[in-house]
Formats: sequence, structure tokens, C-alpha cells
Amino acid sequence: MLELRHRGSCPGPREAVSPPHREGEAAGGDHETESTSDKETDIDDRYGDLDSRTDSDIPEIPPSSDRTPEILKKALSGLSSRWKNWWIRGILTLTMISLFFLIIYMGSFMLMLLVLGIQVKCFHEIITIGYRVYHSYDLPWFRTLSWYFLLCVNYFFYGETVADYFATFVQREEQLQFLIRYHRFISFALYLAGFCMFVLSLVKKHYRLQFYMFAWTHVTLLITVTQSHLVIQNLFEGMIWFLVPISSVICNDITAYLFGFFFGRTPLIKAAYVLSKYQYFVCPVEYRSDVNSFVTECEPSELFQLQTYSLPPFLKAVLRQDFANTIPGHGGIMDRFDCQYLMATFVHVYITSFIRGPNPSKVLQQLLVLQPEQQLNIYKTLKTHLIEKGILQPTLKV
Repeated sequence: MLELRHRGSCPGPREAVSPPHREGEAAGGDHETESTSDKETDIDDRYGDLDSRTDSDIPEIPPSSDRTPEILKKALSGLSSRWKNWWIRGILTLTMISLFFLIIYMGSFMLMLLVLGIQVKCFHEIITIGYRVYHSYDLPWFRTLSWYFLLCVNYFFYGETVADYFATFVQREEQLQFLIRYHRFISFALYLAGFCMFVLSLVKKHYRLQFYMFAWTHVTLLITVTQSHLVIQNLFEGMIWFLVPISSVICNDITAYLFGFFFGRTPLIKAAYVLSKYQYFVCPVEYRSDVNSFVTECEPSELFQLQTYSLPPFLKAVLRQDFANTIPGHGGIMDRFDCQYLMATFVHVYITSFIRGPNPSKVLQQLLVLQPEQQLNIYKTLKTHLIEKGILQPTLKV
């Protein structure tokens, strides 16, 4: 490991930090200074320097293993790779759709568990990419903190869901009342504890890398946990807001694959490159007075010419594979559900903007924690309002 980090013409870490003897200084020197230098040397020996690593130092990401069941491999062994992939995708698609229908039949609670399981797996796939790239650094607590933050964020969002939709049930349980009342404070305290653990895990000369991974974890949480929470919010608004968007994405993916498989010949990016060769498509429209007409003639800019770009080592390593190969023929869970997350976000925005009104459970929860005098005032005001609208009959005084 150390040979990989410090190879090349750069001096070794012990050579770099060993101070030269000053003239007239005793051979023993200052013991405290030596002790400090030894500590720094040990850290450098163990971790190396992030900025000194070249492209070749970035660890290779092992390719995903083929998880196709052996029975399918034997049954499809005589087919070409193209048709073999077709049958594998088709069989797995029908299997997943059948299981999805079964879970729908089992009810909303099982669907919520399904969303939670998919969220955890998507989080694992994205976090694993970052860990595989930087696993040779042996940075402490990265995976532990990542999963800890996942638990914290899920605790916050699921607690909010319970408070919004199960207020009546919460009022029956005294312990739950305490957790719901101080839910956000507890969530903040849990997150703050994780942040303190992250600060304590910082290693000299690797601050930038560790903050990269800290940001990687939070962006992953934003992509997976936040949007999966929106899926559950849509589910509680009615099963239709859950099934129709998901079915739309599934039908779109299947249809796109079928048309691409049977009729597709040229990828869109290649078609765009062909069109960019013609001035008619890439030049702005200009009016020329000498010919008294609009023309599209120009020297195409560099935007429409092939360019060679050098990606950072980190992106090179990440782009060498897909998210995973959890589902044979389909890739990882994240490959299948990235569009589902975007669709869930759109549906949630649509519901909150045009469909959903005040939440009765949340209003009731807020009323029940008021003082008795405040509750009586609200009761009298509501009663007067309902009498004026003719919904309640005024009481007769004897």
C-alpha cells in the first residue's frame, strides 16, 4: 500500500519531514520536537498525500459479476448475446411485475416497506461507488457514518409522516406523544452527533478527500431518502398517486426498450453529430441585404466539433461501471428507479400545489396540545361559524 502511494521521484515521507540539524545543536536535540515529528511521520506513512496521487494511483473498480441464474444461462446458451439479453430482461421484467402486483394486493404497509427496501439498496449502490474508489486510503468511519446518517434521516422523515397522518393514534400512546413533540429536536441532536463523529474522524492531509465523501453521502441522502419519502407521502394521499406515476415510468421504459431493440439503428448522439456537419442546422439565421433574404451561413463554432477532454481521475474511476448488477439484464436497483424518484417529486409537487388541502389529522394534533381555555375558544368560534352557515341548529335557551 505504501509503495503505491509514494512511488516515483517524490521523496519518502520520512525524508520529507526530517528536519536538518542546526549548527551547534546537540545530537540528541529537543525530545519534544522529535516526538512531534515522529507522530507526523507516522500519519504520513499511513495515509500519504491526496494531491500527490496520479491517475494511475486511483484504484481500479472491479467489474460487476454476472448474477444471471445458472438455469437461464443453460437454457439460453444457444442464443446470441443480443437475444440472450432480450430473454433475460423479459423474464426478469415479468417476474418483478408479478411480485409488484402481489405487494399491491398486500396493502399500503407492504408498499411502504418495499419503498424503504429500494431506498436502502439504492443508497448502498451509490455509497459503494465512492468507497470502492477510495478504499485504499483506509479512511476511518466512512461507511459507518454513511449508514448512521441514513438512519438519522429516515428517523426524521418517518417521524414526520407519523405525526402528519397518525395523529389520532399518537394521542393514545403517552410515549409516542413525547417522541412526536420533541421529534425535530431529537433528529437534530442525532445529526449533530454524527457531524461530531465526522470531525473526530478527520485525518491530516486528507481533509479535502474526507469532505468530498461527506458531501457524497449527503447528496446520496438527498437523492434516495428525500425522494423516497415523497413516494410514501404520495401513497398516503391515495393509492392512485402511487400506482399511476410508477406504471407510467414502467410502461415508458418497456416501450423504449422494445422500440430500440427492434427498430433502433442510430443513437441520438450520433444523429446529432451528423446534423452538426451542416451549416443549415447549426448556424444562426441572419438577414442579408445584398440578397434580400434570410441566410444560415457561418463557420461552425467549436461547440459542434469533436473535442478531446481529460476527465479527473475520480470521474474516470466512477464512469468505468454502472451502479451495480443486482438485477440480471437490468443493472442495479438505482438504474431502474432513478426515473421513479424524479416522477415522485413531480407528483408530490403537483399534489401539494393543486390537490391537497389542510390535513385534518395535523390540525387535530395541534388542537389537542393547546390549553383548555384555548380549546374552548376555538370550539365556540367553530360552533358559531357552523350555525351561521346553517350546518348546526342554534340551541334554544330555556
